[in-house]
Amino acid sequence: MVSLIKIDIAIDLLPNKCVKIGLNNKSIITTMANTSISYQPTFTIGGDLTVNRLGYGAMRITGKGIWGPPSDKDEAIRVLKRAVELGVNFIDTADSYGPYVSEELIAEALHPYASGLVIATKGGLERTGPDQWPVNGSPDHLKTALEGSLKRLKLDQIDLYQLHRIDPKVPAEKTFEFLQKAQQDGKIKHIGLSEVSVDDIKKAQEFFEVVSVQNMYSVDNRKWEPVLQYTKEQNIAFIPWFPLNAANVASQEKLKEVADKHGATVYQTALSWLLHHSDNILLIPGTSSVKHLEENHKAVSVELTADDMQHLDKIAG
Repeated sequence: MVSLIKIDIAIDLLPNKCVKIGLNNKSIITTMANTSISYQPTFTIGGDLTVNRLGYGAMRITGKGIWGPPSDKDEAIRVLKRAVELGVNFIDTADSYGPYVSEELIAEALHPYASGLVIATKGGLERTGPDQWPVNGSPDHLKTALEGSLKRLKLDQIDLYQLHRIDPKVPAEKTFEFLQKAQQDGKIKHIGLSEVSVDDIKKAQEFFEVVSVQNMYSVDNRKWEPVLQYTKEQNIAFIPWFPLNAANVASQEKLKEVADKHGATVYQTALSWLLHHSDNILLIPGTSSVKHLEENHKAVSVELTADDMQHLDKIAG
């Protein structure tokens, strides 16, 4: 019989490019800077929804400006089906994507849903035209949005319902009370937030358990690093959107150096950095193309080393 012992490991890079590894409060020095670093492939949301950390964001299966139907509906359906075939079991959407189009296509392509497939949606934004996103966190709007999402997704309960934005025009307590009541009524299983500070999360936690936070974040945009660290401490999923700023030439160059070393694309490398950076990060790269979907999914095979991570960490300055 083989006994398995849990070992807590902490890794720090030393100036000589060796690695200091802390094993249960004891340290050893080893030259593993060029050895691939492993990461946890799954994360459990809210204590009971275990998902693969590379998911899919369903914003791009809509028209230009995230408005109206996609130019190629059949391809959008193929993308959704292929995502599940590749092992994706976490799909992120919102009633505002289209509006309504993304949720409708998800149901058309995937309902009845496979066991373990988590559909996360969001409410709190209105749509007045292409690329226009007025915030509305009023209970009346959220009630209509939630009921619409349940109907379009053909669900009795949303596994993860996320507040798309906190509305500065509405007392946060009113918004949080609505979500709390909807959860108590069984319409929502778990609740998440988007584009929030640590203080926002703490305020919401007075009303319900926050199981996810979705903020803009990438290797070259770490404005929300304190939020990431807080969510990690609280075992809250952190879901970064806009995982690569293609306009940042300096970051692109550093990413390409590492990407070329691994025979990967810059985008795959940026996604891999996120997977390695923190085990509570869930990725939701979006695309309307099966080809791009398959390319994105290969990010899980990019095995970054400690040197790679150190090199990419310099991007944020």
